[in-house]
Amino acid sequence: MKPTLIKDLLVSEPDGREVTVCGWVRTKRDSKNLVFIQVNDGSCFAAIQLTYDRENANNGNAVNNNNTNAAVAGTPAMEDMLAKVTTGASVRATGKLIPSPASGQAVEVTLETLEVLGICPQDYPLQKKGCSVEFLREKAHLRARTNMFGAVGRMRSEMSFAVHSFFQERGFYYFNAPLITCSDCEGAGEMFQVTTLDLNRIAEEGIKAGAKGMDPAKAANLVQYDKDFFGKKASLTVSGQLEAETYATALSRVYTFGPTFRAENSNTPRHLAEFWMVEPEMAFFELEDDMDIAEDFVKYLLNWALTKCAEDMKFFDQRVQPGIIEMLTHVRDSDFVRISYTDAVKKLEENNDKFEYKAFWGCDLQTEHERYLTEQIFKKPVMVYDYPKEIKAFYMKANPDGKTVRAVDVLVPGIGELIGGSEREADLEKLTNRIKELGMDPKDYWWYLELRKFGSVPHSGFGLGFERLLRFVTGMQNIRDVIPYPRAPKLADF
Repeated sequence: MKPTLIKDLLVSEPDGREVTVCGWVRTKRDSKNLVFIQVNDGSCFAAIQLTYDRENANNGNAVNNNNTNAAVAGTPAMEDMLAKVTTGASVRATGKLIPSPASGQAVEVTLETLEVLGICPQDYPLQKKGCSVEFLREKAHLRARTNMFGAVGRMRSEMSFAVHSFFQERGFYYFNAPLITCSDCEGAGEMFQVTTLDLNRIAEEGIKAGAKGMDPAKAANLVQYDKDFFGKKASLTVSGQLEAETYATALSRVYTFGPTFRAENSNTPRHLAEFWMVEPEMAFFELEDDMDIAEDFVKYLLNWALTKCAEDMKFFDQRVQPGIIEMLTHVRDSDFVRISYTDAVKKLEENNDKFEYKAFWGCDLQTEHERYLTEQIFKKPVMVYDYPKEIKAFYMKANPDGKTVRAVDVLVPGIGELIGGSEREADLEKLTNRIKELGMDPKDYWWYLELRKFGSVPHSGFGLGFERLLRFVTGMQNIRDVIPYPRAPKLADF
């Protein structure tokens, strides 16, 4: 018989029908006559209870559904099978769905047949309760079986679906940006190189060249990118934005949602080397339109989490970050404050005695500044716009003052920046000059510049770090705990 997901059984009518349950054992309690087995299959937070009454075990009359490996209630084989049931073991069970007299759930399954599909010995790392998140990070291949990481995994899936639902409902087209690129969207240079060149050979030749006293400039030519796979230096992308703009200027509204990479040597709870980005790009949108849809997007995602993931959110509220449901509800129901960077800095300067890094006009706002704006000054989300051009990317539209650009960051309590966006520079001459100002080569962006040559339009977009969103809605403190397999400096074992 095909198994029924536990999440569906728990909301079913306990009408005595026969059901099949498959999953992993959480606990087993065995008394003289009664055995209680808690089984979870990951489909929801709760487990379902299998009960076995030795005194009323049908005297071996239960049907095993042609499964010759399954032990039947009331037979000696059942006792042998029960002995194999330990925490972590996988089982297949059949029985009748009946009302549960125990508190906490409405139904349970009276055990008629049982098969242990996979035994689990005593060295199972999750035998003990209360494993720390640091310990579980070392067991990334198993940690999804815990309550916490099972909830995070389901939340990640739900939020992914919510992202697609939001944009599909608003006429956007899903665009797949390339992962390998020859351009640096952010201009920071912290990119992972992609190459087929023989690095060992190059290193050996470099050592030989140094021993012979070769001019360093000539030694640099040992790396011959024209002989590499792509014929030039290539890297893993830090953003799909530039490519998304090409499709936005054809399909009007597109969004990317995929992995991005940054070789930043930061070993902090807020940084990953591989992370996922949501990046919509909209033709004919100016900054104000960009801000409107960014606010709607955040509220939509929070409402999805609060209404469709209530059981897991209750766990996060009780066990991870008390009060998170109230906080997210407040954010969802608030009008986001909109304030210029200049005015925001003035407010921060009035409180500089509270910061490790002093605020001043021209500084890149630190997380402590962003959180102070949202948690202390305004007590709600804040959208800061019109940043100094020196601290923002080359593609952002310049304001008439010559000092600032049409950029916006969406700041939320507990996290700081959740979204970064801007109106893009649509003028060919201005964009070309800005690229040159920053010491970049316009030839590397020839295709991007041509978007401004052939039918240029005002357009805007933003990027939302998906793992930051998950930290926000779950209350998890370390970004490595909201992605299945974190990639960070010296961490790529799984």
